[in-house]
Amino acid sequence: KNVGLLDADIYGPSIPKMMNLKGSPELTPKNLMRPLKNYGISCMSMGFLVEETAPVVWRGLMVMSAVEKLLRQVDWGQLDYLVIDMPPGTGDVQLSVSQNIPIAGAVIISTPQDVALLDARKGAEMFRKVHVPVLGLVQNMSVFQCPKCKHETHIFGADGVSDLAKTLGLDVLGDVPLHVSIRETCDAGQPVVISQPQSDAAKSYLKIAMEIVKRLPVPPA
Repeated sequence: KNVGLLDADIYGPSIPKMMNLKGSPELTPKNLMRPLKNYGISCMSMGFLVEETAPVVWRGLMVMSAVEKLLRQVDWGQLDYLVIDMPPGTGDVQLSVSQNIPIAGAVIISTPQDVALLDARKGAEMFRKVHVPVLGLVQNMSVFQCPKCKHETHIFGADGVSDLAKTLGLDVLGDVPLHVSIRETCDAGQPVVISQPQSDAAKSYLKIAMEIVKRLPVPPA
């Protein structure tokens, strides 16, 4: 499958580092930006358009314009899936994306602690309000296992996302553990599903991906 990844976190783009990509996009003869590619994934991010350490200090209208540019002025080619990584909350980015393109489904990601679940619920309700199907929830940092004694600790709580899913009538698509290998591989720009494909951490991501695909409409042939 051909997959594109759009980093729509205008203020804090992280996809360039996590995907080990640097540089500016080339332009096509039609003046469209070509995504940068690694691990078979075509990526576009505000991080390719500004210096790595430069803050993006923009008001709402400029953010909405930037999101539209990343959506409309990129030569994505023929994609089966375009994954859009959005910042937390229910702000300009979410509204711009939902108004500019048809969205097959949204996935809400949250840690199980109560303060995070407040925002997760608002996110789910927002997508429903703009008629975007919510495919389910993912519980992030679900459990920490001590590397020495193997004791498991639910640092952020155990069942918060599951309880919220029941309240909203949604499914839990999977859990991502709090594991040092995920942090290390992200920082190194070597996603755990690529660098450690047989690890439990990688398997948790693959399970979530399969659950998402099962709930999406079949792409046209």
